Amino acid sequence: MSQPLNSSRHASNPHATQRVLITNKRGEKLVGLLHPTGLNKIVVLCHGFTASKSSGIIVDLADAIIKKGISVFHFDFSGNGESEGEFQYGNYRKEAEDLHSVVSYLYQEKYDVAAVVGHSKGGDVVVLYASLYDDVHMVVNLSGRFYLEKGIEERLGKEFLDRINKEGYIDVTNKSGNMLYRVTKESLMERLNTDMRATSLSISKECSFFTVHGSADDIIPVEDAYEFAKHIPTHKLCVVEGADHCYTRHRKELSDAVVGFITSNKARDTTLEDQ
Repeated sequence: MSQPLNSSRHASNPHATQRVLITNKRGEKLVGLLHPTGLNKIVVLCHGFTASKSSGIIVDLADAIIKKGISVFHFDFSGNGESEGEFQYGNYRKEAEDLHSVVSYLYQEKYDVAAVVGHSKGGDVVVLYASLYDDVHMVVNLSGRFYLEKGIEERLGKEFLDRINKEGYIDVTNKSGNMLYRVTKESLMERLNTDMRATSLSISKECSFFTVHGSADDIIPVEDAYEFAKHIPTHKLCVVEGADHCYTRHRKELSDAVVGFITSNKARDTTLEDQ
């Protein structure tokens, strides 16, 4: 079901941004934004952990891709942003299912899904997607994590396994003590049991795969990008020198790399120098 943001504007402008509701396989409505350019080639953008379709990095990428005449769709995973459902800490496989619902909808609407792009946790989701489904042949991973057993203690604290085994959950709070989200034992185990090495090795050689990672990423180290490059058959790698996890000062370099790969699909391993 597609709903224009502004029906009168949409009637006079077929390229107007549209608010779209897509029902996932569990009956939850996913909220997305469709930016049609008049061409049926489209790229789907996936946000990261506790982020949304309106995150700055997603919006900037959308703008850069649209300027090349390619349509864009970005959406909130279930339990995030405006979408229905309960937020979950792990949820990688369910988010891959959400993405499949989006891709299936776009194909039904006669779009040609050229690529799926994911940032951070969304990067892991598109890696998993490529291993599970064979309906998109270009995947872009932006700063995804290869070693999913790492990065947990920073959020959940030391001895998190003992705590969650005892209580069954951990509530994550901010500095003011307000609860941000609850991590259940089930969701934590789902993350720990998601093997990105096996996932990467199972990706088809027909899939063109591109990873971009910042050399100064202090959330997910750039070494993870080299692991993806080592295990995915058709992998191309771009390291953006000096860039942090969200490419705060390197959005143009990020956009240029992503757009360049999508439009040419002939990218070579490269390093973008810090400027």
